[in-house]
Amino acid sequence: MAMDESFVVPGNALGAEWVDDVLLAGPAADVCLRLPEVIDRGKLRTLVQERQMELARAGFRPGGAVALRLPPSVAFVAHLLAVWRSGGQAILLDHRLTDYEVRRAIERLVPQVVVSADRPVPAGLRTFHDVGAELASYSGHTANTAHAVVQLSSGSTGPSKVIGRTAEDLVEEINRYTQIDGVPTKNERLILLPSMVHVLGLVGGLLYGLHAGVELVPPARLTGDAIVHAIAAETTPATVLGVPFHIGLLASVQQPPWLPQFKRMTTGGELVPQSVSDAFEQKYGVPLGNMYGMTEVGVIGTDLFGRHRPAIRPAPGIDVRTVDGELQIARKESPYLGLSDPARWSDGWLRTRDAGVIEPSTGLVSIKGRLDSQVSVGGLKVDLTEVEYTLGTLRGVEAAVVVFDGSITAYLQLHERRETTRLEAELSQRLASYKRPRTLHVLDQLPRTTTGKLVRDLTVLRKAVP
Repeated sequence: MAMDESFVVPGNALGAEWVDDVLLAGPAADVCLRLPEVIDRGKLRTLVQERQMELARAGFRPGGAVALRLPPSVAFVAHLLAVWRSGGQAILLDHRLTDYEVRRAIERLVPQVVVSADRPVPAGLRTFHDVGAELASYSGHTANTAHAVVQLSSGSTGPSKVIGRTAEDLVEEINRYTQIDGVPTKNERLILLPSMVHVLGLVGGLLYGLHAGVELVPPARLTGDAIVHAIAAETTPATVLGVPFHIGLLASVQQPPWLPQFKRMTTGGELVPQSVSDAFEQKYGVPLGNMYGMTEVGVIGTDLFGRHRPAIRPAPGIDVRTVDGELQIARKESPYLGLSDPARWSDGWLRTRDAGVIEPSTGLVSIKGRLDSQVSVGGLKVDLTEVEYTLGTLRGVEAAVVVFDGSITAYLQLHERRETTRLEAELSQRLASYKRPRTLHVLDQLPRTTTGKLVRDLTVLRKAVP
C-alpha cells in the first residue's frame, strides 16, 4: 500500500507555513529533483528563500498574485514555492500560450508581478528547461481571490476556463495521493513527463513527490529512448507518469533493455485504446495504470494496476454520483473564478460534462466520454466514444478522434501503415453500419492540447487534414 503520512489542515485555513510543513520538510540531503543535476531538499529551500527576496524587491506583497509564465524548470519550481511561502497566489500560464492569450489573462487576473523566462524557450522535445527568470512589476493590487493557484483549463473541447484552488484543496489532494495503492513512495523515482503547469504534473508529480520524498526525474528529452534511459539510470523503483501520447513514445523503442526497476506507467487525460495498452504491457511487462481527473478537482479515480480497465475506482475522499447519465463530483465551492455558473456547479456538486456509469455492487466508475458525444444518425443514437474505442481496437491505430460533421467522421493516427479500405473492412465486422464513420482521415499526428489531450475542435481537425 502507499504510505499514509497525511498532513492535517489546521482549522479552516492554511497560512504560508503549509509550504514548509507539507512540501519542504525533511532531511536536507534528500533528493527532490534529478535533472541530472541533483537538487536536494536543502538546496531547494535555499532557492525558494532567494526567490522570495527577489519577488519582494519586484513589488510582490503577501496577499498579492504572481503570474508565472515559465516552462517546467528549476526556476518554475522555486518561484512557485516562493509565491506560496510568501502568502501569495500563483497564476500559472503555460509558456506556449501566445502573447495575446497571456495579455488577456494578465489583464483579467491583475498580478502584482509577472515572471517570464529570461531567454526564448526553444521548441522541441523537452520536459524540463534550463532557463532563468525575468521579473516585471505589473500592479499594486492584491489578489482578486484567496486561491493559492489559478490555472486555465486546457480547452480541448472549448474555450479555456479560469479555475482556482485553495491551499487546503491542494493539501487535501496531496493527502489523497498518499492513500492510493500503487503510487510511488519514499526513495522511489517518478519519471515525470506531463507539464508541471497543469494539474497532473503539478499535484500528481511535483507536489506529491515533494511531500512523499519521491525523486522527480524529468527525462533529458521527450523521446522513447530518453525515457528508457531515465528509468535505467538508477536501480531504485521507477514509475512513469504521463498521458496516452507518451505511451506511443515508449512503444516506439524497438528493443528496450531489461528494466527490473520499471514498476509501472500511469496515464491520465483520456482513455487508452485497448490495443495500445496491450502492446505496451507486452513490450515492457509492467502494468499500465489509468487515472481520471480534472483541473477543477485533481485526481478523481484510479486503476493503477490495470485490473478494472476501462473502469476506475474513486480516489479516497471523493464522492461521485450520476444524474441523467452525467458524472458529478461533490465540491463544497465552485472552482471557477467570477460568477458561479449553475450549469457547471450548484448545490455542492460539480458537473463534469462526462457521461458515466457507477456499478452499484463495486462502486467502480466507467467513463463513457463527453456528454456531447451522443449524436443522432437517421433517428438512431450513436455514442461517438464507442466508435473511438472500437477504432482503437484495430491493429495499427494509435489514437482516434471521432466527430459529427453532418456525418460521422474519424481522424486517425497510425503506428503502422494500413490502408483505409482495410480498416473500414475490419470496422464493419465490429460496428453496425449506422455507427461507422463515413470518412476516415489518416494524419501523421493528431492535434493535441498543451497537456497532451486530443483536440476535438472541428476547425482545428479540418485544418490538420493534408
